[in-house]
Amino acid sequence: MASSTKRPRPRAAEASAQDRPRTAPGAVEPGAVESEAVVAEAEVEAVAEAEAEAEVEAVEPEAVPHVRVAVIGSGFGGLGAGVRLRRAGITDFVVLERADSVGGTWRDNSYPGCACDVPSHLYSFSFAPNPDWPRSFSGQPDIRAYLEKVADVFGLRPHLRFNTEVTEARWDVERTRWQITTTAGRWTADAVVAAAGPLADPQIPELPGLDSFPGKVFHSSRWDHDFPLAGKRVAMVGTGASAAQIVPAIQPQVGKLTVFQRTPAWVLPRRDRAITELEKRLHGRFPITAKARRGTLFALRELQVDAFVRRPGLLKLVQRLAERHLADGVADPALRARLTPDYRIGCKRILLSNTYYPALAAANTEVVAAGLREVRGSTLVAADGSEHEVDAIVFGTGFHVTDMPMGSRVFGADGTSFAEKWKEGMEALRGSTVHGFPNFFFVIGPNTGLGNSSMILMIESQLNYLIDALTKLDEIGATAMQPTARAQRRWNLELQHRMDRTVWSTGGCRSWYLDKSGKNTVLWPGSTTSFRRATRKVDLTEYELILRSDERAAPPALSASSARAESPAAATGTEEVMA
Repeated sequence: MASSTKRPRPRAAEASAQDRPRTAPGAVEPGAVESEAVVAEAEVEAVAEAEAEAEVEAVEPEAVPHVRVAVIGSGFGGLGAGVRLRRAGITDFVVLERADSVGGTWRDNSYPGCACDVPSHLYSFSFAPNPDWPRSFSGQPDIRAYLEKVADVFGLRPHLRFNTEVTEARWDVERTRWQITTTAGRWTADAVVAAAGPLADPQIPELPGLDSFPGKVFHSSRWDHDFPLAGKRVAMVGTGASAAQIVPAIQPQVGKLTVFQRTPAWVLPRRDRAITELEKRLHGRFPITAKARRGTLFALRELQVDAFVRRPGLLKLVQRLAERHLADGVADPALRARLTPDYRIGCKRILLSNTYYPALAAANTEVVAAGLREVRGSTLVAADGSEHEVDAIVFGTGFHVTDMPMGSRVFGADGTSFAEKWKEGMEALRGSTVHGFPNFFFVIGPNTGLGNSSMILMIESQLNYLIDALTKLDEIGATAMQPTARAQRRWNLELQHRMDRTVWSTGGCRSWYLDKSGKNTVLWPGSTTSFRRATRKVDLTEYELILRSDERAAPPALSASSARAESPAAATGTEEVMA
């Protein structure tokens, strides 16, 4: 860690001695005694101040630990970053986690029925295959256990810092490093990896009267397992992916279930089954069979991409399947009408469930085809004016995705926060880096989400990009990098142009993929293969590099062409994402 270059201020007594008029020897000026006393006192104070500054400068490097990389979050993104850093020979890093265990969204979301809607053998790291998945679509406890095992097997425990929430991260221009403030102390880091993910901070609508509701209120991602649901009148607000799992899980035990639905979702059958012991043994003894299974699942989803991003008309057949699934699950034509979307399938997230429709059609369930407008005591008033008495409210209303709370805590080179930078919408270069925020790398950044496949594929691609960036910095002898404004703008103009023809833009719905201006800043308008190609290597022509400086003064920016001239990019040996 470089030492500080702060210089002690001139002592007040030295300045005074130079400025005082001279007098004849032996003469005593009027008030000289008082003046000398003031000067002496000022000198003592100045010495004490200088000593205090020196003591702070000497202690600061030890008091504030410094690391090469600080990773925020310990879900799939954060743990994956830790594994890849260690494999690249970078062991000087910490993983800062605000909770008391790893798991990310698979730790937070423990609601009844919680499971993944991507097949297990595809929703796992390519470098950490799990032959023991119990089901083709595994549940939350199994996925969380998998992440705990990853932390153990790959030696990440010494790097984990639990109960350490990042409250501020600020780029220090003078020292070319990040100053990080957490609930457990301060850190400095050469680089920051933001792996908290977009599904981290729950969103609860501001409803008149909600604060005075006498019953129980919680979000699906903060489930209160101590609250007994048996026999209670429960309101489920929202009909997204979480609700599609919660409703069938709690409907048999509650007294009355009232589901507030603003917009119905398209639902397809869930092809879930238990994985046999023979399959598990086969995958464990012959890993090539698990790779083949993963490859098949991957290929099937890549074939679907074209219908989502270029030819939405191809989804008509899928929509017919969804209509048939609805007809099979709901006999009442009036209820079926309320559950039939008026937009093209794929515009909003497609849900997978065999039990959702039967639960909605059950005798103790009421579907209110309107959003929740206000709360009057224990009475919930819907947008259509209907009133419903309940004992508990469960919000399945999603997360802060396009307005991530972390955005107001991270400040770049000019003191601007992400929240200010993204007032007109989130954007990054290749979903990973942002102009004005040197050495800040996103995992699951803007426009990296998927509508039909596994996010682990996207995470691993971004980790390839991260490792290549850190490796290139070492090769060149630079300390930091940031994308040029031009490269970032060009990337996002092309991205949004491609977004215009996707089903998410043309399907006739309003989804959480869109920000307040209607811009899709969440999803990737292409295949996971195309994203892997786009993030395989860092293109130095898209970056400004900041040279190392022993004095840690504000260093000059190095153009990409100069960087290439000084040190050609070398191969990094980062491993491929398994297709």
